[in-house]
Amino acid sequence: MTNHSETTGSFENGDIPDAAKPGRADGTPCESPGDEHQVTLRTPAELADALPYLLGYRPEDSIVLAALRDRDGRGRFGGRARLGIPANPDDWEGAAGQLVHGLVHGSERRGARPEQMVAYLCQEPGPGETGRDVMERLRPLAQKLRVECGTLDVPVVEALCISAGRFWSYCCDEEACCPAAGLPMGLPGTSVLAAAATYAGIQVRGSLRELRARMLPRETAAVDGQAAALDAAATTLVSRILDVDGRSEVAGETLETAERVMRRLAEAPPVSGVPAEDLRDDQLLGDEEAAALILGLQDRTTRDRAAAWMEGDEAAPAMRLWRALARRCVVPYGEHAAAPLTLAGWVAWSTGDELEAREALAMALGADPDYLFARLLHQACNEGLDPESIRRCLREGRKSDAPTEGGASNDEGHGGAPVERAPAEPSSAEPSSAGFPSAAQPGRRRRSRALASAHGVRRRTRARAHEPSAGIVRPRTPNEGGRPGSTRPGRPRPDAAGTAVTGRQEPRPEGTRTGERGTAGDGERP
Repeated sequence: MTNHSETTGSFENGDIPDAAKPGRADGTPCESPGDEHQVTLRTPAELADALPYLLGYRPEDSIVLAALRDRDGRGRFGGRARLGIPANPDDWEGAAGQLVHGLVHGSERRGARPEQMVAYLCQEPGPGETGRDVMERLRPLAQKLRVECGTLDVPVVEALCISAGRFWSYCCDEEACCPAAGLPMGLPGTSVLAAAATYAGIQVRGSLRELRARMLPRETAAVDGQAAALDAAATTLVSRILDVDGRSEVAGETLETAERVMRRLAEAPPVSGVPAEDLRDDQLLGDEEAAALILGLQDRTTRDRAAAWMEGDEAAPAMRLWRALARRCVVPYGEHAAAPLTLAGWVAWSTGDELEAREALAMALGADPDYLFARLLHQACNEGLDPESIRRCLREGRKSDAPTEGGASNDEGHGGAPVERAPAEPSSAEPSSAGFPSAAQPGRRRRSRALASAHGVRRRTRARAHEPSAGIVRPRTPNEGGRPGSTRPGRPRPDAAGTAVTGRQEPRPEGTRTGERGTAGDGERP
């Protein structure tokens, strides 16, 4: 089953009077906190126009559910969840049950059980298809969604198919209202709802495909040069990282290089347009610099220290650097993208951009499904936890790196040899403050991650289409290699109180624990 695992925020905005009538709902999906103005949605056309504003982006190949609940006699938009449409119709029933049960039960845990549901099916026509053909082909999926909602006593008041710039209603068969040929979607940004959303500060950020493109490896003529630089970096850095003293030196060099590149990015003149911005950043980052940073960030402690660049003036250039590094993780180094993608997701979440945070973290899990830090950050973000508790831990860890009196060096390589310290992530002793479960679970063995060795950097790859963001390719890891941080004879690991709690949570609909199907596995990776 294809599962892109996109999720949406759990903000609840909008009163919907008389929402019990199919196709007749009123709401204010555009109000910001504290606003009192309302926008009334009365027709399927207005519900279709509202979808990008409910999500914050334009969904593609998606099943979207928007929950409605009663408040003072008026309906109100609740949680939203999105799942990729499975390519195989045999998977539709499972996908429908997974999405519906995940959203309903997750909302119940939040104390706001949905009373009604609006369903959307969004897919563009394939070769030789029309929008109407798509609508008819997806009709059984719409029916399965309605049946699954009915089993939980949550009626679907409207089910819409959006395709080829038109929409159809599965609930209304009145020719005057919902003709068989469908109705055209309005021009983006021209409706009353669009104007109200703009006034309320709600932005629609294009499609998820465009968002992903900023963090996917480039497919240009420069790929061979970057792969060669990664090969060379692996040859020189792996042996140093596997040595205790060398590991500390590489950590200091990695953080110094990252700070230097961040200053370069911050000082670069602005350009117009997202593609131009990413191209400028790529030109400011050399292949050798990118390779050294990618390999250096495979060390968990180094990655944790880099995660402290999460707020203030450091956040924006750090985010640009992590995106740029993710774009440099070319095949066969796709698995290495988990570290920069997780850092990008963390910075995005820390700065309030939950949409990019979820997407980056889902892509990190696609690159390496056993990456614990991405797993727990994704779970925490989806469950609406406050990132401040994690920021506080990272700030405290950063203070411990500050130079002491007499000019003593810190562990970032400023003023002398680096000093290794325990990671600054939330520890197993503080699961309640960060909302993370303990990674130290009895009966579970830890599986060390292997860094590509000099003799094993060219590896066979296999696509993981069943995982989030399947465009990321996960290379196989040679057994003889050893990643930084892996267990080695004669080298003690940090004690439990200083070990970061990191983990993986399979992507899921917003605010639920059961919205996605988990991946079995007894190993854990940092």
